[in-house]
Amino acid sequence: MAMNTANAVQLSVLDLSVLNDGQSSGAALQTTTTLAKAADSLGFARFWVAEHHNMTSVACTSPTVLIAHLAAITDRIRVGSGGVMLANHAPLVVAEQFAMLEGLHPGRIDVGIGRAPGTDQLTARALRRSDDGVDAEDFPQQLIDLMGLLGDPRTETGMWNQFRATPAATSSPEVFLLGSSGYSAQLAGHLGLPFAFAHHFDMGGTLHAAELYLETFKPSVILDAPYLIVTANVLAADTREEADWHSAPGRLTALGRRTGRFIRLPSPQDAAAHPDLDQANRLPSGRIVADAASVIHQLNDLAMRTGANELMVTSVAYDVSARVRSLELLAEHWGQAA
Repeated sequence: MAMNTANAVQLSVLDLSVLNDGQSSGAALQTTTTLAKAADSLGFARFWVAEHHNMTSVACTSPTVLIAHLAAITDRIRVGSGGVMLANHAPLVVAEQFAMLEGLHPGRIDVGIGRAPGTDQLTARALRRSDDGVDAEDFPQQLIDLMGLLGDPRTETGMWNQFRATPAATSSPEVFLLGSSGYSAQLAGHLGLPFAFAHHFDMGGTLHAAELYLETFKPSVILDAPYLIVTANVLAADTREEADWHSAPGRLTALGRRTGRFIRLPSPQDAAAHPDLDQANRLPSGRIVADAASVIHQLNDLAMRTGANELMVTSVAYDVSARVRSLELLAEHWGQAA
């Protein structure tokens, strides 16, 4: 079944390879694989994976390795990073990895770049093998170096004059800037890059960042008009009660993050009996959890308020069947809302 594309706003998927309580890393990555196959067959535009390090609850430490696997087992969906944290890597290394992915899967690879390290400072130092980090002043140059190495030079001289990410490229992956603040929104606008805002972080500032991006956007050689992706924490089910049941584990882990406790997803049964569930349910959140009709209504409202060209959904549930069902309902009903 292919998703009805009558709605001009595209839908995509972000997955974080979160571990369930008692689950192995391999099993969590298999869940990501299952979701990617479902998203591919249902007609979603992209499937992105993220970079996290030294975390007991997240299995994906190397997005490029996982992207290679997912692109190989899917047929048409674009696969990419949401994102690769450029502070942890040399631009040449990232460029080489994604140029190879593009060579293997031409026209299907996205490079989503984030500014934060995505981990604690001790781990970040171990990744870089240095105490020197990439601060806000360094990041734009690092990004421009990466863009140039991937075929989009913005100045007369740069790393691309001396180095090649691959010897004979015939196509280039698409570069996106990711962010959860006005800084990244403005940088993406000034560089004429597509921008993805992490609304699913529940940190606020979504509308402000969207406005900054649209206001500061300057056409570039790769993009004539702004292209905004807004991520959202979404779980659709056949009934509201079922959606609430499957969303409870994710609400508890969100409360844990707010209080400095990174826990794996408990089962819905354990979540229902958890003493902190009431507090987790009261936590202010922009997550969308409901029956399909209500989810579609709220997603359309989010798209209209932000001016998004694309919404990227991420779901948090213990049962992979509930997450696949959510994607099926979105695919079935999204086009009907146009």
